[in-house]
Amino acid sequence: MDKLVIIPTYNEKENIENILRKVFSLEGRFHVLVVDDGSPDGTATIVKQLQQEFGEQLHIAERGGKQGLGTAYIFGFKWALQKGYRYIFEMDADFSHNPDDLLRLYDACHTKADVAVGSRYVSGGKIRNWPFDRVFISYGASVYVRLITWMPVKDCTAGFVCYKREVLEKIPLDKVRFIGYAFQIEMKYRAWKLGFKIKEVPITFVDRKEGVSKMSKGIVKEAIFGVWKMRRFIKGKSDL
Repeated sequence: MDKLVIIPTYNEKENIENILRKVFSLEGRFHVLVVDDGSPDGTATIVKQLQQEFGEQLHIAERGGKQGLGTAYIFGFKWALQKGYRYIFEMDADFSHNPDDLLRLYDACHTKADVAVGSRYVSGGKIRNWPFDRVFISYGASVYVRLITWMPVKDCTAGFVCYKREVLEKIPLDKVRFIGYAFQIEMKYRAWKLGFKIKEVPITFVDRKEGVSKMSKGIVKEAIFGVWKMRRFIKGKSDL
């Protein structure tokens, strides 16, 4: 067991089978853990049916109701470490992240970096099908985070990431506070403060075609104000 892709889901019945089949078609034999937060649309049922076909490559954890993106990934990270995976990935279920890019993130971590970030805002990175105002907010948020933290990552809120096992072992996962997009910022910030090398890999981010976006005003507010809180509670090595 080498590579695990963690895919949090809530009402992703339109996408889940296609995204899983695509991941399993890649070279390198990726495993997947779906963390489903009680999707009422039957997402978990589809995954369990596919387990009969894909066997040990496909796992599912069912949680009771929506508990937040960050807690889903923390659950997945702990599960991956317990099972002995070497490279652990975050990826959305809605094809906004191209599964083919898993290979490029893996290559970056396998050869050069401790954390590989699928980045929209480095040279070669692109966004498709987003309205201008959403691009402006997203890019502005990354600039805002860099100004406050000095963290040398251009796509701070990116959710397409590969972590080496050693990074997740060193980060105290129970101390990670945020659950929305600020979670993505906090994880990168903690990794960087601990001295791990972060490599940004250019990707093309495509807005979802099926299902409903989970973005909300509360998630945006958490990201904006959370950066200042994060700087306060992560002050030194003892806080990392």
